Amino acid sequence: MKTASLPSLRADPELRAAAVSVLKEGEGLSSLIEDSVRHQIDYGKIQAEFIARGLAGLAEAKRTGIHHTTADVMELMREKLEKAKARKVARQK
Repeated sequence: MKTASLPSLRADPELRAAAVSVLKEGEGLSSLIEDSVRHQIDYGKIQAEFIARGLAGLAEAKRTGIHHTTADVMELMREKLEKAKARKVARQK
């Protein structure tokens, strides 16, 4: 597969100096920028998936009429935590 170029990046001297200051041994600015772009793409995908799951959950709640309050969820999490702690203590005996 042929590679393609990303648009060149104009940056103020302070940003360039900050970028250069965090380069690892043998790493160049191009690889730092490429890595940063990849991370932003991954983050954008994860964020879009999170929003999609939230909207699907909202639609499901509207469809079924079943809603869980924050207090309900927190109580469930507390119960799970207490059970996990009890199992850990039981294993240590």
